[in-house]
Amino acid sequence: MEKSKVLYLILFPILLYSQMLKGQGVLKINDKNIVYQQERMVFKQWDKNKFTPKKGFLSLNPQYWITWGLHPNYPKTDRRPLAAGGPQTLRMGMLLAMKESTDNYKLHSDTLSSTALTQIYNYAPQATSIDPLWNLYYKNELAPLLQQQSDPLKDLPVDLKNSLLDKGVVNWYLQEYQSLQQRLSATRETYLDRGSRILGYHRILEEFRLLENNWKAKVQYQAKYLLLKKKIQVSDTSISFKLPEFPKSQTDIEIANKILTRAYAK
Repeated sequence: MEKSKVLYLILFPILLYSQMLKGQGVLKINDKNIVYQQERMVFKQWDKNKFTPKKGFLSLNPQYWITWGLHPNYPKTDRRPLAAGGPQTLRMGMLLAMKESTDNYKLHSDTLSSTALTQIYNYAPQATSIDPLWNLYYKNELAPLLQQQSDPLKDLPVDLKNSLLDKGVVNWYLQEYQSLQQRLSATRETYLDRGSRILGYHRILEEFRLLENNWKAKVQYQAKYLLLKKKIQVSDTSISFKLPEFPKSQTDIEIANKILTRAYAK
């Protein structure tokens, strides 16, 4: 008797658990009408032949009228989300259109960005130091104007230095030199387009070369003048101007008497 009770106590929970599992099982309902409707609404063709139940013989099927009698236009309209005019298809089309529009906006913004960077490089004075034409040519040609000015009278004789200072040639040269330095500094530090900046370099270079040539010519002319002055020793008293003496005027009687005197003397 005790063994049967023990066996009962062991088997009872097992039987109870198996009944619970059986009660929780789901039975699959294979209704072709529901299956057709699910396929129709999800992915498959909107096939009018699969709208069940059918009308039947002489359209007397009561299930058809119960199901579709109140919705006669439902089978005629494609209501799939992925249909040609379905909401999901339209949404995907709008997403593609928005993506294309976004790509166009991005391309436009990138173009504006590159154009802005080009304009900054074209106008900003900070970019002058990396300009290829400046580094390859004008930096070397205008190097004297970028450095502190040296003494223009260096290695010249003392008398030539004094002569140039007295005549104001040195002051003229220094003023013109400093003016070119200031113009070059302003050209490199001002917001200008690259073409105007290069033209400014070119004009300053031409004027600088002209100034150097004029300075050398004046120094040479002054040196020649001093050399000639030493040779002829020009002074204030060495040159004098004397007017020739003209005879005094005579009267007609004096001239006649002079002629007669010469005639009688013969």
